[in-house]
Amino acid sequence: MSSAPFTYEPVGATRDDLTYCPPGFHPMLVRTRLGEGQEVFRRAAEAVLTWEMHRALGVGIDAGADRAAPGVDVTITLAALIKAPCRIIWTAQEARRAGWAYGTLEGHPESGEEAFLVHRTGDGTVWLTVAAFSKAAKWYAKAGGPATRGFQHAYARRCGAVLRRLCEGLSED
Repeated sequence: MSSAPFTYEPVGATRDDLTYCPPGFHPMLVRTRLGEGQEVFRRAAEAVLTWEMHRALGVGIDAGADRAAPGVDVTITLAALIKAPCRIIWTAQEARRAGWAYGTLEGHPESGEEAFLVHRTGDGTVWLTVAAFSKAAKWYAKAGGPATRGFQHAYARRCGAVLRRLCEGLSED
């Protein structure tokens, strides 16, 4: 665990409101239906909390722990070129909610917060929500403009598709 400061304020804002977006940042909210039932929820939650979903995406994960926990530093590597250092801010491990959020550290291409939350609704449907507020921090993210945000949305949709695949065959019919 490092003592590097976060690159934005307000740290932890996604904990209580996944739609929160401070002035000057861009919001993102992508929901993907994963299936139905307790087994889908358990499998999806474990895949998110242990970095399995991210590894299945093909991104590099260098984490200070085997599971997401507040204070754990994580560096995500994309295409072996882009390193994105961040720190877990909060986790949820509840009966119907499980996941975590990270805040960006110096060197991350973006500045902001991103949450990955698995949720089981009252009717048993299981969803992955990827929510973020961010703005470009590195020159290449700034130069990318809307394309950078498009990449972020595509990444969130891919998280949902990969997690749905990891949960195949577990839905209650």
